[in-house]
Amino acid sequence: MRCIEVRRLAPSFFPLFFLLPLLLFAGCTGSPSAPVETTPTARPAPSSSTTPAPAHPPNTEPATAATTPALPLPPPRASRTWAEYRRQAAERLVAASPQGSYMGTVPDVLLAIPVVEVEVNRDGSVRRIEVLRHPRQAKDTTDLALAAVHRAAPFGDVSHLPRPWKFAETFLFDDHRRFKPRTLDE
Repeated sequence: MRCIEVRRLAPSFFPLFFLLPLLLFAGCTGSPSAPVETTPTARPAPSSSTTPAPAHPPNTEPATAATTPALPLPPPRASRTWAEYRRQAAERLVAASPQGSYMGTVPDVLLAIPVVEVEVNRDGSVRRIEVLRHPRQAKDTTDLALAAVHRAAPFGDVSHLPRPWKFAETFLFDDHRRFKPRTLDE
Protein backbone atom coordinates (compact mmCIF):
# COMPACT_ATOMS: atom_id res chain seq x y z
CA MET A 1 0.00 0.00 0.00
CA ARG A 2 1.37 3.38 -0.96
CA CYS A 3 1.40 6.23 1.56
CA ILE A 4 1.26 8.95 -1.05
CA GLU A 5 -1.09 8.73 -3.94
CA VAL A 6 -0.04 10.31 -7.17
CA ARG A 7 -2.94 12.05 -8.83
CA ARG A 8 -2.97 13.01 -12.43
CA LEU A 9 -4.20 16.40 -13.39
CA ALA A 10 -7.35 16.44 -15.34
CA PRO A 11 -6.80 17.25 -19.00
CA SER A 12 -9.04 20.32 -18.66
CA PHE A 13 -6.41 22.03 -16.44
CA PHE A 14 -3.62 21.50 -18.94
CA PRO A 15 -4.43 24.49 -21.19
CA LEU A 16 -4.53 26.77 -18.12
CA PHE A 17 -0.86 26.08 -17.36
CA PHE A 18 0.08 27.37 -20.78
CA LEU A 19 -2.30 30.32 -20.76
CA LEU A 20 -1.49 31.55 -17.25
CA PRO A 21 2.03 32.83 -18.06
CA LEU A 22 0.70 34.50 -21.20
CA LEU A 23 -1.98 36.29 -19.22
CA LEU A 24 0.49 37.36 -16.54
CA PHE A 25 2.96 38.86 -18.99
CA ALA A 26 0.37 40.33 -21.36
CA GLY A 27 0.44 43.60 -19.44
CA CYS A 28 4.21 43.80 -19.77
CA THR A 29 4.15 44.22 -23.53
CA GLY A 30 3.49 47.55 -25.12
CA SER A 31 5.37 50.74 -25.70
CA PRO A 32 7.84 51.68 -23.00
CA SER A 33 6.85 54.64 -20.89
CA ALA A 34 8.95 57.74 -20.50
CA PRO A 35 11.60 57.47 -17.77
CA VAL A 36 10.62 58.99 -14.47
CA GLU A 37 12.87 61.79 -13.38
CA THR A 38 13.89 61.41 -9.74
CA THR A 39 16.09 64.47 -9.36
CA PRO A 40 14.46 67.74 -8.42
CA THR A 41 14.20 70.26 -11.22
CA ALA A 42 15.37 73.82 -10.94
CA ARG A 43 12.60 76.33 -10.38
CA PRO A 44 12.64 79.63 -12.26
CA ALA A 45 13.41 82.70 -10.22
CA PRO A 46 10.26 84.59 -9.22
CA SER A 47 9.72 87.83 -11.08
CA SER A 48 8.83 91.09 -9.43
CA SER A 49 5.21 90.82 -10.62
CA THR A 50 4.52 87.67 -8.63
CA THR A 51 3.71 87.49 -4.95
CA PRO A 52 6.70 87.87 -2.62
CA ALA A 53 8.33 84.79 -1.16
CA PRO A 54 7.56 84.04 2.49
CA ALA A 55 10.09 85.28 5.05
CA HIS A 56 10.75 81.73 6.26
CA PRO A 57 10.44 79.19 3.43
CA PRO A 58 9.18 75.81 4.64
CA ASN A 59 11.57 72.91 4.82
CA THR A 60 10.70 70.94 1.71
CA GLU A 61 12.90 67.97 2.51
CA PRO A 62 12.45 66.10 5.79
CA ALA A 63 15.62 65.48 7.75
CA THR A 64 16.66 61.86 7.56
CA ALA A 65 19.70 59.83 8.43
CA ALA A 66 20.78 60.02 4.79
CA THR A 67 20.89 63.83 4.85
CA THR A 68 22.58 64.04 8.23
CA PRO A 69 26.32 64.65 7.92
CA ALA A 70 28.65 62.60 10.08
CA LEU A 71 30.14 64.80 12.79
CA PRO A 72 33.14 63.93 14.94
CA LEU A 73 31.93 63.56 18.50
CA PRO A 74 33.99 64.42 21.55
CA PRO A 75 35.12 61.46 23.65
CA PRO A 76 32.45 60.28 26.08
CA ARG A 77 32.62 61.44 29.69
CA ALA A 78 32.93 59.01 32.59
CA SER A 79 29.54 58.19 34.13
CA ARG A 80 29.10 57.10 37.75
CA THR A 81 25.55 55.71 37.41
CA TRP A 82 23.33 54.20 34.75
CA ALA A 83 21.13 57.32 34.86
CA GLU A 84 24.14 59.49 33.97
CA TYR A 85 25.14 57.02 31.28
CA ARG A 86 21.67 57.05 29.68
CA ARG A 87 21.61 60.86 29.77
CA GLN A 88 25.03 61.07 28.11
CA ALA A 89 23.99 58.50 25.49
CA ALA A 90 20.87 60.55 24.68
CA GLU A 91 22.96 63.71 24.35
CA ARG A 92 25.35 61.87 22.00
CA LEU A 93 22.40 60.67 19.91
CA VAL A 94 21.30 64.27 19.37
CA ALA A 95 24.85 65.53 18.77
CA ALA A 96 25.53 62.81 16.19
CA SER A 97 22.29 63.58 14.31
CA PRO A 98 21.84 67.36 14.35
CA GLN A 99 19.57 67.46 11.26
CA GLY A 100 17.64 64.33 12.25
CA SER A 101 16.81 65.35 15.81
CA TYR A 102 14.96 68.14 17.60
CA MET A 103 14.98 69.70 21.05
CA GLY A 104 12.24 71.56 22.83
CA THR A 105 8.70 70.50 23.55
CA VAL A 106 7.43 67.22 22.19
CA PRO A 107 4.40 67.57 19.88
CA ASP A 108 1.04 66.34 21.19
CA VAL A 109 0.75 63.86 18.31
CA LEU A 110 3.85 61.90 17.37
CA LEU A 111 4.52 60.14 14.09
CA ALA A 112 6.20 57.09 15.62
CA ILE A 113 7.69 55.87 18.89
CA PRO A 114 10.23 53.05 18.42
CA VAL A 115 11.94 51.71 21.54
CA VAL A 116 15.36 50.07 21.38
CA GLU A 117 17.57 48.31 23.90
CA VAL A 118 21.28 48.83 23.34
CA GLU A 119 23.77 46.33 24.71
CA VAL A 120 27.30 47.72 24.89
CA ASN A 121 30.77 46.22 25.25
CA ARG A 122 33.16 47.16 28.04
CA ASP A 123 34.48 50.12 26.00
CA GLY A 124 30.98 51.44 25.18
CA SER A 125 30.83 50.22 21.59
CA VAL A 126 27.57 48.73 20.42
CA ARG A 127 27.41 44.98 20.88
CA ARG A 128 23.77 44.40 20.00
CA ILE A 129 20.59 46.41 19.46
CA GLU A 130 17.17 44.90 20.07
CA VAL A 131 14.02 46.66 18.97
CA LEU A 132 11.57 46.41 21.85
CA ARG A 133 8.75 48.28 20.12
CA HIS A 134 8.13 48.71 16.41
CA PRO A 135 5.81 51.56 15.43
CA ARG A 136 2.61 50.65 13.58
CA GLN A 137 3.08 53.40 11.02
CA ALA A 138 6.23 55.01 9.65
CA LYS A 139 8.17 51.79 10.08
CA ASP A 140 11.24 53.43 8.54
CA THR A 141 11.71 55.39 11.76
CA THR A 142 13.05 52.21 13.37
CA ASP A 143 15.87 52.19 10.83
CA LEU A 144 16.51 55.89 11.50
CA ALA A 145 16.75 55.17 15.23
CA LEU A 146 19.15 52.26 14.70
CA ALA A 147 21.34 54.37 12.41
CA ALA A 148 21.41 57.16 15.02
CA VAL A 149 22.60 54.71 17.69
CA HIS A 150 25.42 53.49 15.45
CA ARG A 151 26.45 57.07 14.62
CA ALA A 152 26.56 58.07 18.31
CA ALA A 153 28.64 55.09 19.45
CA PRO A 154 30.84 54.55 21.41
CA PHE A 155 28.97 55.71 24.49
CA GLY A 156 31.76 55.42 27.06
CA ASP A 157 33.39 52.88 29.34
CA VAL A 158 30.94 50.76 31.34
CA SER A 159 33.37 48.42 33.10
CA HIS A 160 32.72 50.13 36.46
CA LEU A 161 28.91 49.92 36.12
CA PRO A 162 26.92 46.85 37.19
CA ARG A 163 26.01 44.28 34.58
CA PRO A 164 24.10 43.75 32.32
CA TRP A 165 25.58 46.54 30.23
CA LYS A 166 22.32 47.54 28.55
CA PHE A 167 20.15 50.61 28.35
CA ALA A 168 16.85 51.33 26.64
CA GLU A 169 15.97 54.45 24.70
CA THR A 170 12.62 55.64 23.38
CA PHE A 171 12.71 57.74 20.21
CA LEU A 172 9.95 60.34 19.89
CA PHE A 173 9.59 61.09 16.15
CA ASP A 174 7.74 64.16 14.94
CA ASP A 175 6.03 64.60 11.55
CA HIS A 176 9.31 65.62 9.91
CA ARG A 177 10.90 62.28 10.93
CA ARG A 178 13.15 64.00 13.45
CA PHE A 179 13.60 62.33 16.82
CA LYS A 180 14.08 63.33 20.42
CA PRO A 181 15.33 60.76 22.94
CA ARG A 182 12.79 60.43 25.72
CA THR A 183 15.62 60.46 28.27
CA LEU A 184 16.16 64.15 27.49
CA ASP A 185 12.46 64.84 28.09
CA GLU A 186 12.44 63.48 31.65
